[in-house]
This record gives sequence, C-alpha cells and structure tokens, in this order.
Amino acid sequence: MAKKRTLITGGAGFLGSHLCDRFIKEGHHVIAMDNLITGDLRNIEHLFKHPDFEFYHHDVSKFVHVPGELDYILHFASPASPIDYLKIPIQTLKVGSLGTHNLLGLARAKKARLIIASTSEVYGDPTVHPQPEEYYGNVNTVGPRGVYDEAKRFQEAMTMAYHTYHGLETRIVRIFNTYGPRMRLNDGRVLPAFIGQALRGEDLTIFGDGSQTRSFCYVDDLVEGIYRLLMSDYAQPVNIGNPDEITIKDFAEEIVKLTGTKQKIVYHPLPKDDPKQRQPNITKAKELLKWTPKVSRAEGLKITYDYFKSLPQEVLFQRDHKDFEGYKK
Repeated sequence: MAKKRTLITGGAGFLGSHLCDRFIKEGHHVIAMDNLITGDLRNIEHLFKHPDFEFYHHDVSKFVHVPGELDYILHFASPASPIDYLKIPIQTLKVGSLGTHNLLGLARAKKARLIIASTSEVYGDPTVHPQPEEYYGNVNTVGPRGVYDEAKRFQEAMTMAYHTYHGLETRIVRIFNTYGPRMRLNDGRVLPAFIGQALRGEDLTIFGDGSQTRSFCYVDDLVEGIYRLLMSDYAQPVNIGNPDEITIKDFAEEIVKLTGTKQKIVYHPLPKDDPKQRQPNITKAKELLKWTPKVSRAEGLKITYDYFKSLPQEVLFQRDHKDFEGYKK
C-alpha cells in the first residue's frame, strides 16, 4: 500500500512542527512548507535526515506547486500572535485569503482532503460563554485585531464554499489557546510572555485588571484533536481546546509559583478588543471525535517551563528575532 503524502503549511512553526512529528509517526510522507517569517527551522531540524520528510521554503500567498500526489493538506501557515499580526497585517490577511485560495485549488487538483487552522478569534470578544461553534461572534472588523480575525473568518467561508460548490473534502478546526515546547518565547502571547519575564527576572505584566479569562490546551492534546478531525467525515467547524478556564491574574500567580520568581505582578491598560473571556464548548469534539484533553495544566506547564529554561541565553533575551521589513506589501 502506497504511503500517504501530506503537505503541512506553516510546518516550521509551533503547531506545524508538532503536526509534522505526528504525521511522520503515523507513517506519512510529510512535506513541510514555510516562508519562515514566524517559523523557525530549529523546530524541524530533527526531521531533516528522515527519508519521509521534505521542506519547501515558500510563501503560500503565492502560487503553490507540489509535484506528485497528495492525500492530505493541513493549512497552518499564518502569524498567530498579536505582535506578529500587528507588525505584518497585510501578510496576515494575504495568507488567510490568497494562501487559502491557493491551497484549496491545490487540494482540488490533487483530490486531497484539506483541513484549515481557524481560531477562537473568530468569536472576537464573545458575548456568549463558553463559545459553541454555532456562535457567530462579536468582531471589530476595523480594529487592530481585525486583520487576523477577519482573515480566519474569510478562510472558513472560502473553505466551506469549496466544500459545497466543488464537493471538496474539507475540515475546519477552531483552535483555542495552545501551549507547549517550541513556542516563540517573545511572541506576545500570555504564557510565553509570563515565563520569559520570570526567567529574565522581570516583573510579570498583566494587561487590564487580570479578571479576563483564558483556557490553555497542551499541544499534544491539540494535535490529537486535529488528527481525529482530519480523519473524520465532519465538514463543519469544530472547537479544539481545553475548557479548564482560569483568570489571567490566577494564571500569573501559577507561573510565579512554578518558576519560584520573586518579581511582582504589574498592571498595564488592556489593549483594544482584547477578549474578556475565552473558553471552548467542546461538546462536538467529545461526541463526534471521542476527544477530550488529557494533559493537566500543571503537567503541561512543567514540560513547557523546562523547555524554555533549556533555551540559550541569547534566545531568552532576544526581544524579537524576526525581521518583517520585507513584508510591507
């Protein structure tokens, strides 16, 4: 039986690299594609000598060609943190629109099944809690987060259009806050920001009064949910995340306890359109995929903290290791 061939865009990123590992483990031939604006080759260098792994340095916003057959396409190419999409807003919109269009066309040509990485950000600053897939969201289209939120909402709409009009096999995963090894330490998201500040001996910064909530899912659990959804026959969006909700203030205190830091917690104004609550309703994932998260926050945080502690000092103190100047177009 021929080996399945799987394309993973954003394959050098945090989630993409873990998906590369999973699909290699499942016996697939994996083709990772990344333009490396936010991805990092160090995340996949352990796979370079593997006979069933290839890497293409390419921007999916431009025409995508992959020779040979493809069975599956996982579209995970996109900036995913506020620091990134505020610096490269147009590229963020292009990868969600043009990039998605290119990959849907590729999937159609190859008769491949495609799954897109959507996000809880499609719900915006929610007025419904926890957020079920049927909730349409509360999004400011012209706010600072709009470039990311609307890119993902458009991505979902185009994917569903290809599914209904062309009969393409598509899947949509709505990803809630995820963490684990290979996150960029200084990408602006709350978990690496807190751990980075603790490791550098800085005060932990909370934006707002800390009453806003998040729900953190360990990366191995997320990958399992994505894999099950891709292999299912369900085409509508599915939330994948851990519903164990915590306030940002309580989470900062957990990080202080974990790291043994002596710094204090300081408060800054809340950024515009920052969601006040974030908790997935995972009823669909439980029923359709028989999936629930297994890794507790305490266990996952310990693994993640150990990973960050192992990073070289120059990475720890590097504020932003990406140059976005070439993407102002």
